[in-house]
Amino acid sequence: MKNTIALMIALAMSSASALADGTQYQMRVDGLACPYCAYGIEKNLKKIDGVDKVDVDLNSGLVTVNVAEGVTLLEAQMSKLISDAGFTFRSMSTVPLADTEAE
Repeated sequence: MKNTIALMIALAMSSASALADGTQYQMRVDGLACPYCAYGIEKNLKKIDGVDKVDVDLNSGLVTVNVAEGVTLLEAQMSKLISDAGFTFRSMSTVPLADTEAE
């Protein structure tokens, strides 16, 4: 039993550090008006291997995507994905996840 608990703690700690080494992408998107819009973009982004978390802020038009270490989202790829979903891609910036956790 003690070995199982120790293993669970070790796995939890290693997965937390793996997430900390990833990247956060922030994309400005025009045309997001309702939760259904957010769901459509979130669904398409979660199909990409390595995407850990997607957050869509309808009020600001900001789509935030956290990815695992080693995963890169290309601006052209995101522009096409968002345009194909019927929205206007404006810009994309990146922040190491380790920097966002300190906030």
